[in-house]
Amino acid sequence: MLFSNVVDLDALPSRVFAIFEDGESWPRWFHAIHKVVWTSEKPYGVGSTRTASLATVSIDEHFFIWEPGRRMAFYATGTSMPLAHALAEDYQLEEIEPGKTRFNYRVAMEPHLTVSLGGPLSKMYFESMFESACKNLKAYVKR
Repeated sequence: MLFSNVVDLDALPSRVFAIFEDGESWPRWFHAIHKVVWTSEKPYGVGSTRTASLATVSIDEHFFIWEPGRRMAFYATGTSMPLAHALAEDYQLEEIEPGKTRFNYRVAMEPHLTVSLGGPLSKMYFESMFESACKNLKAYVKR
């Protein structure tokens, strides 16, 4: 399953990246996420780890790209229940004009059988979750 969303934000890339770094901000704009806990010490970078908790699953993440103000990407190293055999997310920020940032958000996952059995409904669920996160981030940035 591949998902791609793009949203333009009224903020500098450095501000948006700071929101991504702030574990406490995630549930405020990515409503499917209940909690994000960094399991690595600051400063964060390539090799940093964290755990994101959703309603039904927790995902352990390992960052393999870390470019402050520009890009970060991680892959899942484990989940608390069967979700995916492989999962990676890529967050890219590009300043499109002074004070405006284009956020390109991509997710790739090889779903576990339990998710695959949901067929198009599973895909629609994830699509909706990622789209909502982008819309909510846009509103969160305006505050």
